[in-house]
Amino acid sequence: MKVFVAGATGVLGHRTVSRLVAAGAEVTGVARSPERVCRIEGLGARAAQVSLFDPEPLAAAVAGHDVVVNLATAIPTGERAASPGSWEENHRIRREGSRNLVDAALATGAGTYVQESIALLYADGGDGWLDETSPIVDGDATASALEAEAQAGRFAQQGGTGIVLRFGQLYGYDSGHTVDAIAAVRAGQPAELGAEGAWRSAVTTDDAAAAVLAVLGFGGAGDGAPSGIYNVVDDQPLRRTENVAALAAALHVPVPVPATVEPDLPPGLAVMLRSQRVTSRRLKDATGWQPIHPSAREGWPFVVGEWRWHTAEPQWTERDERTERTG
Repeated sequence: MKVFVAGATGVLGHRTVSRLVAAGAEVTGVARSPERVCRIEGLGARAAQVSLFDPEPLAAAVAGHDVVVNLATAIPTGERAASPGSWEENHRIRREGSRNLVDAALATGAGTYVQESIALLYADGGDGWLDETSPIVDGDATASALEAEAQAGRFAQQGGTGIVLRFGQLYGYDSGHTVDAIAAVRAGQPAELGAEGAWRSAVTTDDAAAAVLAVLGFGGAGDGAPSGIYNVVDDQPLRRTENVAALAAALHVPVPVPATVEPDLPPGLAVMLRSQRVTSRRLKDATGWQPIHPSAREGWPFVVGEWRWHTAEPQWTERDERTERTG
């Protein structure tokens, strides 16, 4: 299998590339600088220095691949996430970049297209479980994710397999959001947004990468997943305060008081405050995927252990003071 991966050097992308190579796939990853070329080649993949916003060179790079996987994002972190303008780069990647990738995949005969998306799209569900049929509410921070999903749907309508993966909050040692949360808890500061009892659906970056392989038929049941939307989250979501307590326990520090805050966010960003108790049952039934870490209670000790090993500024981080590229 020949797989083209956009976002190959991000916190999810480099794990996916590494696993695909180990599984025997021939992988090409998008790189935007000589340094990132070295990163991709170091994983045993081939690098393509091409832009998602340059359609003709992009199509030439995609040609010959069986699968196109789009994990590219530019999620703002920290205080910048509260500013609608800071989401523009991410919106362009999901709108224009996904459209160009689907055009390239259709033009060059790829059979499968996989698009990253987010579980944050779901409306507040209170204490109820949310699946792929649950109501969604878009906003300034999430509208472009729906447009990217529509591109995967367009690919399926043209006869290919179009798959959308709605990831829960990703956490891993090299994630900017994770590094910020660790710093907050160690300083005794609130580490979550939203009501104390609200549910938070998350998934480690390693389990998320395994889900990408599962929908392609690697390490799962059968030949992969059919076209459609699939949630990718831990088995057991935690409430906001439970998640902070689990992180504090992994760090061996007291739980911050208060553990959460409810800021006055613009309406378009209020999505970050919703209670979302999401299930991945559909993905499991289709592929046999199973997260190694069933909840953040097990996930945080693993992630904190990796963070301590790599130090607070790991070599694979795609985070600067402004933006975390999670794909």
